Amino acid sequence: MSLFSNNRQANTGFTLIEVLIAVGILSVVLAAIYSTFFLSHRAVEGMDESMLKLQESRRAIDILRRELDSAFYTGEDRNTFLKIQDRDIYGKQATQLTFTALSPLRPGLSRISYYIEDKNGKLNLFKKVESPYTHEETEGVDMIEDIEAFSVETMYGDQWVKTWDTDITKGIPDEIRISLSVIINGNKMTLFDVAKPRVGKSV
Repeated sequence: MSLFSNNRQANTGFTLIEVLIAVGILSVVLAAIYSTFFLSHRAVEGMDESMLKLQESRRAIDILRRELDSAFYTGEDRNTFLKIQDRDIYGKQATQLTFTALSPLRPGLSRISYYIEDKNGKLNLFKKVESPYTHEETEGVDMIEDIEAFSVETMYGDQWVKTWDTDITKGIPDEIRISLSVIINGNKMTLFDVAKPRVGKSV
């Protein structure tokens, strides 16, 4: 009886076919887990990049709105002005904006410029802050890369217009609308804000 039991125990190991089947199943399971992890990782990375771009865009519009709220012009000082030029690049709105304002970045008045440049087929938003009383050129700072459109409009009468020049209008508009378009997750998203210059105006 004990001889029979010993022979049975000796034959209870795995066969080569069983081992191969187990390895094959394990490979399929590991491949599925890796594929799921890889796709999830890519989705999270894409979401992080999209959220970062959206935050950068909102921050840029908020900064510009606050600067335009502090825009300053007086006909007695020819170094003060606000100019909005309607331009486009590749058929995309690319407004050029230059104005004088009270900026926390430097004492007194600053000449602030926002403009679009083409870099390797992509539109980037740049900013310059200079003194309005010197002709010293400074290098622009890259605010946002790869945007779809940048537009600045002013309320004139009862409609929005895309140009403004204090040399002609002799004053700053009551409202300035800023819009910035970017691509988020393959979709075009446009952010808006409205500045209301207050410096030198009665509230």
